[in-house]
Amino acid sequence: MLETAGNQMLKFGTDGVRGEFGTELTTSYVAALARAAAKVLQCRLVVIGRDTRESGLALEVAIAESLTQIGVEVHLMGVAPTPAIAHAAATGDLVAFAITASHNIYTDNGVKIFGNGGRKLSDDEESRIEAEIAGELAKVTAGSAVANRGTSHPEYLEKYCAALIATVPKNALSKLHIALDCANGALSNVAPDVFGALGATVSTIHAAPNGQNINHECGATNPATLSEVVKNVKAHAGIAFDGDGDRLIAIDNTGSIVDGDHLLAISAREMKRNGTLRNNKVAVTVMTNIGFHRAMTQAAIEVITTPVGDRSILAAIKDNDLSLGGEQSGHIIYHDVATTGDGLLAAIRLAVLVANSGQTLNQIASDAMTSFPQVLINVRVAKRTKNIEQIFSEEILQAEKTLADNGRVLVRPSGTEPVVRVMVEASQHEIAESVATTLANAITARLS
Repeated sequence: MLETAGNQMLKFGTDGVRGEFGTELTTSYVAALARAAAKVLQCRLVVIGRDTRESGLALEVAIAESLTQIGVEVHLMGVAPTPAIAHAAATGDLVAFAITASHNIYTDNGVKIFGNGGRKLSDDEESRIEAEIAGELAKVTAGSAVANRGTSHPEYLEKYCAALIATVPKNALSKLHIALDCANGALSNVAPDVFGALGATVSTIHAAPNGQNINHECGATNPATLSEVVKNVKAHAGIAFDGDGDRLIAIDNTGSIVDGDHLLAISAREMKRNGTLRNNKVAVTVMTNIGFHRAMTQAAIEVITTPVGDRSILAAIKDNDLSLGGEQSGHIIYHDVATTGDGLLAAIRLAVLVANSGQTLNQIASDAMTSFPQVLINVRVAKRTKNIEQIFSEEILQAEKTLADNGRVLVRPSGTEPVVRVMVEASQHEIAESVATTLANAITARLS
């Protein structure tokens, strides 16, 4: 049964559409979204995959029924990581839908759309799809008990796993013990098998999804438990994924976090050494730590900075013909072999580097870069506001004067929720915390 749409039409954010299931993101909305996308992208065949949220199946059914009613063939991957869904689109030159809210709580869900070839949609395509949705909502009807809901195609996920395994020599990780935190998400039945196939000894936690525990006190957004596991089992490294598997955070052999900035620094230096860092450049976002920029200057690697979001990173990669880009949050894009961020691919590459280096991950990460202390405060506001930098220009200028050349300030609205993110870096944590708190309080006083 289709639910009625919410009062406010969802718009594309930094990575697809996302909202609370049943209120903001409804089955009728995604059905209309699917039809609108099929019309704009001229789909004849669509692949659909989903993460482990309890709402995923209902959304899958709504999308599949809506598409088959207008003559689009639907192939179902079932539970699958977003990079595998993108891989299906890339290798099959078709359109794919990933039903996921990434690192959000289980009550949220969303839809990411990959165009033919596994690419992110353009701004123009997203705008055209949004313009079509209202009209399609009026046409959407509930499917019957015998409605065509597509056919199951597990081979897409199997091909993705085989492609990853084929990127490195057989038993490349036979000397490593790797601890995995699968966030009770889409990699729960994938990552342990892939690492095992590469010869690693694997310890796995949070790989028992029940529809409601995805990302709950686990995974890339909360790797504390994984840190303890790494130390307890004396693993060479730990890898924490997010719910849909498109990003990762690593834990070194001492139990310390190795974030996306360090992972990018490690990859950029290694790729420069082996001649695969195309044009000697790497793309990052405005959230990337000052320490990364200084490390790249020392390594004679040029840095291109973009707005937040892997979509922005991908645009910079395409415009500058790059092979590497990513975010502090752990989206790492190896564009020579993937069209989007892929946590499992990045984890494999990191593990192979550790296996071949003769160093610990702690040594490798320490050599790659030194982070400036960073404080991030999320300020929930009454509604999304785009021109935050203008509204608080005086406060931001004062904060920048306080830091001078020994830090930086970034104040930006979230692309997915009514939150303003205040990020401050400084040479000392106490200074960063003081400046960030002052800015956050000013925002709270006027906008909350």
